[in-house]
Amino acid sequence: MKGHIRERSPGHWAIVIDVRDSQTGKRKRRWHSFAGTKRQAQLECARLITEIETGAAVDPTRITLSEFLDRFERDWVALHTTPASAQRYKLSLAYARRHLGDRRLQDIEPADLAAFYAALSRSLAPRTVRHAHLVLHNALAHARIWKLIRDNPADLAKPPPIPKAKISVLQPDQARDLLDRLKGHPLFLIAALALASGMRRNEMLALRWRDIDLDAGRLTVEQALEQANGVVRIKPPKTDAGCRTIALPPAMVAELRAHWAAQQEQRMAFGLGRSPAEGSFSPRLMAAHSGRTQSRRPGAKPWTRSASHR
Repeated sequence: MKGHIRERSPGHWAIVIDVRDSQTGKRKRRWHSFAGTKRQAQLECARLITEIETGAAVDPTRITLSEFLDRFERDWVALHTTPASAQRYKLSLAYARRHLGDRRLQDIEPADLAAFYAALSRSLAPRTVRHAHLVLHNALAHARIWKLIRDNPADLAKPPPIPKAKISVLQPDQARDLLDRLKGHPLFLIAALALASGMRRNEMLALRWRDIDLDAGRLTVEQALEQANGVVRIKPPKTDAGCRTIALPPAMVAELRAHWAAQQEQRMAFGLGRSPAEGSFSPRLMAAHSGRTQSRRPGAKPWTRSASHR
């Protein structure tokens, strides 16, 4: 492998390296620009040759960050994330596209990312800026794996810290007061079940009657609800630990029995007939009278209003 330097103008050099295509065997040239003395250009030429011979070099490319992110979303995000996560990726990468999208991928430096985070911090919350950093860091890590860049500039750039937030936890008397005020409200059951089981909202909305053994006083978590782009779907928990069996207190079992009876009466009133708790079709605990899975959105604001008045 050979290389040489050419002076373009005083202090500016073109480094030309002859390489052979591993597939065709044909010779091709790689051109690199360098600013410095002749001796420094010669040393840089030797370094680039060593990188190519050891497999550590990346081909020069004029691909922009925005063009690379198109590829990243198509070839990685679409295959390795859920629809909801893909939507969050798209939103976070939109910030990078807006601020750095026209820059050449190989020209992006840690200082550029520091300026990017500073710009975001003027209008966005620290947690949003950190998520934008994590998503962009992952994208640039794949650019490195795919040999489009030599180093990941996000390794050396830090987003602003997230201030520690005080977590408000319901005390036993506050929990009782909340349930007393929700009695007769559609949110009562989901609030009672959350307090009795510690389940997440998305897990409760995906719960089927066949997942509950009222006689044994326990339920099994096997699914979770996800909503993205207006589409509701059921998915398994993110980790194996998310699949679990939870013991229920007697008071919660009694509430569930009453809810099952009320659900069946409602179906009968609409002429839909009783629904089986077992079998190929098992209705959702929190389903509408038709058996249709409910969205996670409508209950969010009423729950926030109810909880904030405890």
